[in-house]
Amino acid sequence: MFDKQVLDELALSEPEYGMIVDRLGREPNHLELGLFGSLWSEHCGYKHSKPLLKMFTSDSPRLLVNPGDENAGVVDIGEGLAIVFKVESHNHPSAIEPYEGAATGVGGIVRDIFAMGARPIALLNSLRFGSVNKPHNRYLFDGVVSGISGYGNCIGVPNVGGEIVFAESYSGNPLVNAMCIGILRQEDMTRATTGGEGNLLVLVGSGTGRDGIHGASGLASRTFDDDRELRPTVQVGNPFLEKVLIEACLEAASSGKLVGLQDLGAAGLTSAAVECAANGNAGIQLYIDKVPRRDAGMEPYEVMLSETQERMLLTVTPENLDFISGIFDKWDVACNVIGRTTNTLRTEIFEEGILKGDLPVDVLTDPPLYEIDGIRPGYMDELHSFDWDSIDIPAEGPSETLLKILASPNISSKHPVFRQYDHQVQTNTVISPGNDASLIRIKGTTKGLAASTDGNGRLCYLNPYVGGIIAVAEACRNVSCTGADPIALTNCLNFGNPEKPEIYYQLQNCVQGMAHASEVFGSPVISGNVSLYNETRDQAIYPTPVIGAVGLTENVDKNCDIAFKNEGDVVFLLGADSFQEPISSLSGSEYLEVIHGKVAGNPSIDLELELKVQKSCRSLIGAGLLSSAHDCSDGGLVVALAESCISGGLGFMGSLPNIERWDVALFGERQSRIVLSLNPENLEEFNLICSVNEVPSIQIGTVHAGSFKIEGLVDINMRKISDTWKNALEPSTV
Repeated sequence: MFDKQVLDELALSEPEYGMIVDRLGREPNHLELGLFGSLWSEHCGYKHSKPLLKMFTSDSPRLLVNPGDENAGVVDIGEGLAIVFKVESHNHPSAIEPYEGAATGVGGIVRDIFAMGARPIALLNSLRFGSVNKPHNRYLFDGVVSGISGYGNCIGVPNVGGEIVFAESYSGNPLVNAMCIGILRQEDMTRATTGGEGNLLVLVGSGTGRDGIHGASGLASRTFDDDRELRPTVQVGNPFLEKVLIEACLEAASSGKLVGLQDLGAAGLTSAAVECAANGNAGIQLYIDKVPRRDAGMEPYEVMLSETQERMLLTVTPENLDFISGIFDKWDVACNVIGRTTNTLRTEIFEEGILKGDLPVDVLTDPPLYEIDGIRPGYMDELHSFDWDSIDIPAEGPSETLLKILASPNISSKHPVFRQYDHQVQTNTVISPGNDASLIRIKGTTKGLAASTDGNGRLCYLNPYVGGIIAVAEACRNVSCTGADPIALTNCLNFGNPEKPEIYYQLQNCVQGMAHASEVFGSPVISGNVSLYNETRDQAIYPTPVIGAVGLTENVDKNCDIAFKNEGDVVFLLGADSFQEPISSLSGSEYLEVIHGKVAGNPSIDLELELKVQKSCRSLIGAGLLSSAHDCSDGGLVVALAESCISGGLGFMGSLPNIERWDVALFGERQSRIVLSLNPENLEEFNLICSVNEVPSIQIGTVHAGSFKIEGLVDINMRKISDTWKNALEPSTV
């Protein structure tokens, strides 16, 4: 029996250890226990989330693999092409070593994509930090952004979009979610499998070192209070090796001579080999002394659990070994046979011919699953019954209030971040970072792909079910604002300790909301990642499901971004027929927190209206009627208008008649609204499409040069608005 300290290091409970002994009929040795610790960890085994993930169901004819069966989801986009995409987290590593944690998060998600035989064509990210005005949070923020750019810019994949949010709940526990999209010809798709008996297991890429040991079990599957002891669990990346590894693996995949291809990510060689064996219904023999090592004196335990980056596991038949080896020799990438497949259905690990570990594949890949009776958090009733009469209209007036909101790090320009990313490499980017969603062309076709990452921890904290719905709706709305039809989703579920009933309630209800919205939108969840135990010193983050939405347009030239284009264009609010907003639209709003220091209320959404609004927006763009389209979300209507002005270098003049409270009308964040601009000559056709789709709209004003003016409310010079919005995240201001 191993002592509790050893089990804690592997994130295994004493009952789980007893289960292992019962299933094996004996006690495991130290190496074998390490394999269980990794494969039964939350990160690899999804012990608390797998039962919930079954709620994501779809019969979409576009899906080419079942969600969860492979490294990433695969979606048919026609003409023999498919896209592959996924989002994953690197939260805890980034909290410890922000540069390397973020950099290796990018490297890992890229390997998941080319492991499917797909060429990576776009990166996005979703980042969350504590207050940027606190030195440690600023250190994490700067390090993460540098890590993303430092790795991504070297591998030649454009970073085209994302989101950044600041809230106190993420202090000490930042969220670093990275998303990658790839493209392939359907016949080139590869699988994570060993195939049958007699195949060879080939390790390619970097030599194996001691970095990353216990990354899956010790880091991603527990909370932590002191990060000093965990620094060795953070991997170190080499983007220049990753670049040639991409090219070599894609050439091998397109040759048709690979049986299988798998990334060595969480749990390293252990998960790569064992999961491939499970997929191939085979056994494996690993010759651990054949694994090239960067560090001397490594034990089999260390070799099996190392999470050294830039490594891939290939399965090839003996007759194709020389051909595949030749490809990697050409690219100057190390290539070594380290094992073979058997018909024993066991994982056998040898060192110098001596058997060091011998475990059934099916036991290793069958962790216990837990379903907890969630308890509705007590704070929800109090926040839902919030006394709105206690919110006074600010005495400073709407103009000064707008400037304060624009200066909020959550609203202000993210240009200081995305200027560090290369978003034009590969020359496919049509809509760049800083818009609702990005848009890239697919060369050789008229098609385009739009992509967005989105989530709102405040709303999910207030109402996990509705917040989950809104996360899906807003990610899809962002995509629809480019003119693309959202066809599939990926997600990353960032939550606290799921063993706490209140946290499990948040997780369960968010997933239920997301699953419902996914079904309503007809956009299946095809892949994803679960990041739990996001707590520091017993303080959980906001429940934060991040949605990555990908949309398809058949004509990439018919698109919209957020910028006002032409003086004299009329501006409409799609999805509303008046400016009489209920005060509850301030629930979870940026205004409520920045101006009043409150996170309260109960968010809501009308999914039927949401679907109609998005369909109308896509139809209007497809008909060539719009000059711009911008999702009205964080900060409310007046912030959306200001952002469209800033982006286009123009001003705005309009009015909001018959309002009761200007703070609600200007800063309320009711869902299902889009700010549009169009030439007055297109009004008749615009009204016809809105009528056919039964979508309300209301004219707000017109685009013009100079100031930003809403009659009787706001009158500010555009330069002041622009400067306020642009400078909030610059290092000199914090």
